[in-house]
Amino acid sequence: MAVDGCGVVCKYILIIFNIIFAVVGFAFLGLGLWLRCSENTRGIFTIGDPDSSTFVIGVTVMIALGIVMLIVVLFGDYGACSEKRCALQVFSVLVFLLAIAEFAVAGLAWSNRMEAGLQLGKFYVSLYERYVMSQDPAIGVILTFIQNSLHCCGITGISLIEIVKQTCPKPSSFMEHFTMDSCPGTIVTVFDSRTPLVMGIFIGTGALLITALVCAGCLLEQIKKAHQQINTYYSNVY
Repeated sequence: MAVDGCGVVCKYILIIFNIIFAVVGFAFLGLGLWLRCSENTRGIFTIGDPDSSTFVIGVTVMIALGIVMLIVVLFGDYGACSEKRCALQVFSVLVFLLAIAEFAVAGLAWSNRMEAGLQLGKFYVSLYERYVMSQDPAIGVILTFIQNSLHCCGITGISLIEIVKQTCPKPSSFMEHFTMDSCPGTIVTVFDSRTPLVMGIFIGTGALLITALVCAGCLLEQIKKAHQQINTYYSNVY
């Protein structure tokens, strides 16, 4: 069964959306499982140390989010490529729930931005401590991503004594060869000092989810019309 018009456009938009979601989902799931199962960090999940609770929660969220995203991709790709209404309906429900959750998190992050910054700062410190002890490459990748995104360097920010300076971004000025902003302080204040950027990320993600939801609805309508046309044709013929 073939769709035309906006149905074709929406079909390819959904495929692109699912490719993006698949890449991000595999990244979250892969890193989360690595941190959960690695010999360097596996023991953290069994000893029940309160000091490691932030790290455990962060890794658990990464794994759960990766699984959910891949489930969404499974239904979305199957529904868009095979034009199956049932799969698209499940995909629409999942995307709708994700959109609600995303806007709820955005609202909570905005209203409790200092607390959110503190919790993310604690998560960074837990990653930092685990990397110093284990030199785990997966944690190194996460630290590198965070530090390059925020342009900060470790807990101290002083390159001469910073233990994880190999994961820090390249200096952009002469003074940054000696000192950069420390990451915990940058993370704590990022929701205040870079509020437009943070909210822009939330709004952009929400817009992407809503676009996928609208396209799924449009494609469902086109598939329904195609079914009706086929039924009408065979009713007239026979």
